[in-house]
Amino acid sequence: MAIWSSLASGIVRNLTCRSTVQNFGIQKRMMSGKVMSITSSRWQWHKFKDLLHFYTLLGLIPVGIIVFYANVFIGPAKLTEIPEGYTPKHWEYYQHPITRWLARNVFTSPQQEYEKYLHLIYEEDEKMKITKLEKQITEKMMERQDYQAYYYQPISAKYARIAKKDAEKLADIAGFSETSP
Repeated sequence: MAIWSSLASGIVRNLTCRSTVQNFGIQKRMMSGKVMSITSSRWQWHKFKDLLHFYTLLGLIPVGIIVFYANVFIGPAKLTEIPEGYTPKHWEYYQHPITRWLARNVFTSPQQEYEKYLHLIYEEDEKMKITKLEKQITEKMMERQDYQAYYYQPISAKYARIAKKDAEKLADIAGFSETSP
């Protein structure tokens, strides 16, 4: 019977007091009769959430106030007759006040964009003309061979003098001197 009582006490102990293996690896600590779960710190996650909310609201609140003010107090533009002799600015063609402000202060005018495009075309045309002229010059220099060109590699006179001196020495040694008859 003693065996049955020792087995029963082990089973009761396992049912009442769960081990760390049964809690999927969560460690517990008994302190002053209370159970404290030991977990990893979540400080970084909470700090990230706090900063995300802070900077999101830091941007959304002013933008929301500006949009609310523009829609409620200013409102969309009304279409009216253009006075005689007046030419509207490029931002006056937009209906919404925020779009008008962006067109006036942030974006460039359509005329400026057109002029930038024309300048780009002009620069590319100049590059093409220069490339064509360089090609013609190179062809003429190769054809006439009367000028030092890109393919010309200058030779240092130092090495030419050394080669001439060595040739004279060899000629003297071999007996092919120009002074001998």
